[in-house]
Amino acid sequence: MRASMAKNETDNLIVGLDIGTTKIAAIVGSVAKDNQIEIIGIGTYASKGLKRGVVSNIEVTTDSIRHAIEEAELMADCEINSVFAGVAGKHIEGRESKGIQAIRSQEVTHYDIERVLDAAKAIAIPTDKRILHVLPKQYIIDDQQGILEPLGMAGVRLEADVHIVIGSVSAVQNISKCVQLCGVQTEDVVLEQLASSYAVLSDDEKEIGVCLVDIGGGTTDIAVFTRGSIRYTSNIPIAGDQVTNDIAVFLRTPIHQAEDIKTRYACAVSEMVGPQEEIEVPSIGDRPPRKLSRQSLAEVVGPRYAELFALVQAELRRSGYEGQIGAGIVITGGSSRIEGAIELAEEIFNMPVRIGLPANVTGLVDVVQNPVYSTAVGLLLYGVKYRQQELIDTNIEKLSIWESMKNWFKRNF
Repeated sequence: MRASMAKNETDNLIVGLDIGTTKIAAIVGSVAKDNQIEIIGIGTYASKGLKRGVVSNIEVTTDSIRHAIEEAELMADCEINSVFAGVAGKHIEGRESKGIQAIRSQEVTHYDIERVLDAAKAIAIPTDKRILHVLPKQYIIDDQQGILEPLGMAGVRLEADVHIVIGSVSAVQNISKCVQLCGVQTEDVVLEQLASSYAVLSDDEKEIGVCLVDIGGGTTDIAVFTRGSIRYTSNIPIAGDQVTNDIAVFLRTPIHQAEDIKTRYACAVSEMVGPQEEIEVPSIGDRPPRKLSRQSLAEVVGPRYAELFALVQAELRRSGYEGQIGAGIVITGGSSRIEGAIELAEEIFNMPVRIGLPANVTGLVDVVQNPVYSTAVGLLLYGVKYRQQELIDTNIEKLSIWESMKNWFKRNF
């Protein structure tokens, strides 16, 4: 442990690690007694060794993660021992399930909730898949539906309608292995759009109905919320990298230059760009840079974003929740930042659209107020909830052991 850790050793630290296709972001938060998170360190590094959110080269990915973690440690003046890591990719699937259990003492306890969720996740899944999340959509007590928090309520029978997220065992194991090779443990592996929702969506939006569209480098991840809970998750294998590749081919410029041009000059609506605006395009090799109208760039970028939003709309219709999206669309992620994205999305979806920026944290807020950090900040917020639930589960286990001992004594003495 580094000597500089002394001043932060009493802090309750939590770390979010967003392992994306184009960048790795590690964010360190200090959790106060009221569970408010103060951002104290940020580390980013170019992502290598991943393809569409899935590890394709463990050694190279590990090196990228290590650089991001070390940068975050340096800024936060701490040693990172564990992280909450994000996961995405085409291997992610959503399933619906239901669990039913009798309420033990006519009043719902944490133990009853844990049992009914265990019953709900008893579904058949392929051997190469594992359950990542069991997300309650609603609880039902004696035919009373629409309950989001059943704890303490009276009844005889408890039911749970849940959305189960499953993913590839090997994909999750490879992420954990890369983190472990950096000398760090993985507290949990979290669906990226679920994490982002903690950072960018309000409770009102989740209640009225909202679709979160997280546009990353390799995948576009979708999550639909209505009546306060998550209803549907999906992903599309088209995102920012495809736009960058289109620009590189059209402009005949290196990929890293195309990414820079996309970030600085791209616009999704050509009508928003003045005909006289020009940009300088670096050439490949020793050729001199060239001038190009920004409108021509928009004519390349616009159709790709239009295609992406059309695919998201088709996915939303497939979900069956399109008519329940009262709060509109929230787009976030690094590839959501280009000019004209909101205007184009509103035209295609025919509903309100806004950019989702991370919220509900303090500290280095000016730095993280960027959709690039939505998943990493969301991982911190998810982590606080996860640790609270872990504490509850530990207490339930202790209570269960104590009750078993009492019952044994009653039977034998």
